[in-house]
Amino acid sequence: MTRRVIIGLVLVLGVAATIVGLQRVALSDIPKELRVSAIPDENPNELMRIYAPFADYLTKVLGIPVKYFNVVDYAATVEALAAKKLDMVWYGGFTFVQARKRTGNAIPVVSREEDLHFHSKFITRPETSIKTLADLKGKTFSFGSVSSTSGHLMPRYFLLKNGIDPDRDFAKFSFSGAHDATALWVESGKVDAGALNEAVWDKLVQTKKVDTGKVKVFWTTPPYIDYVWTVRGDLDSALVEKIAAAFTKLNYSNPSDRALMDLQRTKKYVRVKAEQFKPAEEAAIAAGLLK
Repeated sequence: MTRRVIIGLVLVLGVAATIVGLQRVALSDIPKELRVSAIPDENPNELMRIYAPFADYLTKVLGIPVKYFNVVDYAATVEALAAKKLDMVWYGGFTFVQARKRTGNAIPVVSREEDLHFHSKFITRPETSIKTLADLKGKTFSFGSVSSTSGHLMPRYFLLKNGIDPDRDFAKFSFSGAHDATALWVESGKVDAGALNEAVWDKLVQTKKVDTGKVKVFWTTPPYIDYVWTVRGDLDSALVEKIAAAFTKLNYSNPSDRALMDLQRTKKYVRVKAEQFKPAEEAAIAAGLLK
């Protein structure tokens, strides 16, 4: 091999290495600012109260500015992650499945320990005489958001498994848009019954924002996996690990950590993988909400 050929090969290999390096940079993004949001499963003021402190905490831990943004609906969080307008979102299991399908690479990072065995509550007023799922036939009913795991997907899935088809058996069903709104719709008599996530129900009861003399739980679903902090798939892997560590190192026995964890009503965060959400995908397909 001549000296000229050797030099030529070195130059070609050098260019190729540079291209590969640029591709890796493009596929492993370190943003100057981390933009965070959450599915709007409660009213905007409550969401800001919960998640703005997490943005402040992550800013300190990650060493880059982290800002929280309210988003108008569930679908908007999926589209914003796909368009790289958001870097990290608190999703329900179903919305994560949608985001994963839409982006092809959304990464689930951590869930609350409670999310591995989550439930939905079915509620009604005592005077409706609704005591079982079968009693819902001919009644009016409210789900939360159409894209909500605990407010629509899993309640619909379990209704179908118990022989109740909302499209056929309810006098009418509607979407309140949020779990707290569902509780208020049932309490006010706008609908006969509804389904919402157990964490919001417990919070509404504890803060006396729902009158348990007027509204009661009459059925609880079997457990399923639900909420998850999710990042876009092309974020720098080292940054993703720092985000995961920021959550898993929170210690409930530490007062400052406890204040933060109480906002999301948990005592521990755990790492999760995409395959753990396969049941949510299967439930969505079975309920006709995902193709």
